[in-house]
Amino acid sequence: MDNPSATNQPVYTLLIASGSTGASAELLVNTALAQFPEGRVRVAIFPNLREREQIDELIARAQESNAAVIHTLVDGSLRTYLVEQAQRQGVVAIDLMGTLLTHLSEKLGQQPLGKPGLYRLLRKSYFDRVTAIEYTMAHDDGKDPANWHQADIVISGVSRSGKTPLSLYLSVLGWKVANVPVVLGLDLPDAFYRLDKQRVIGLTIEAGQLAVLRQQRQRHLGVPALSDYTSPQKVYEEVQYALDFFKRLGISIVDVTDKPIETSAEEVIRIISRRFGSGRSQ
Repeated sequence: MDNPSATNQPVYTLLIASGSTGASAELLVNTALAQFPEGRVRVAIFPNLREREQIDELIARAQESNAAVIHTLVDGSLRTYLVEQAQRQGVVAIDLMGTLLTHLSEKLGQQPLGKPGLYRLLRKSYFDRVTAIEYTMAHDDGKDPANWHQADIVISGVSRSGKTPLSLYLSVLGWKVANVPVVLGLDLPDAFYRLDKQRVIGLTIEAGQLAVLRQQRQRHLGVPALSDYTSPQKVYEEVQYALDFFKRLGISIVDVTDKPIETSAEEVIRIISRRFGSGRSQ
């Protein structure tokens, strides 16, 4: 959190030392810094600290830049080593975890496990779901083709065939989904053709229903009618074009006509799970 407008104030550096990602400590530090809006503070994270050599490098960096070290190490021996080295080198070290661990150890009569990242491991399903939702939102409507290969599922189809709501529904269930629009007469990026087609699902829908959905969308947006977009003939041509495209590439097709999103999602999951087990990419 660096406030460039406070030009007369030197930048103070905080180095976050963590045995895991450092995300929790960063959040707490930024919460504290919000109370000092005029302060010029630079925050750097040193994650996944496991060895004493890493601690030595961190302390040396702090000494050189006159920085303070904020640490959340749960490994008792590594935490003790950091504190000792900081005192030896005259570096300010602020412990966000040790005091709490000591207090809980005394009150509960147990020794802490001292395993970095244990909370994240215990909440893995939650974090996996958050990751899936973030990925899916970032890869909606053909965005970021370079990372489509990271998807558990790629949903493709014409405009208003339900790609986005289906993708988001699947992401809440923990699936990373990219969705890619098929447009009559426009070729898809090369990245699409490099995908494992076993992970791609093509959506189709009855042309008459699609035309109605598009008309409803136009009325909702308050935009003038676009003849090609809602024309029954053009809509039929688009649906047929997409179907032929999917069949040519050997892509599995799910018909979403008159189906609730839950039913379509179940079909997609069943196809992917049959091919890949849990279906999640690693």
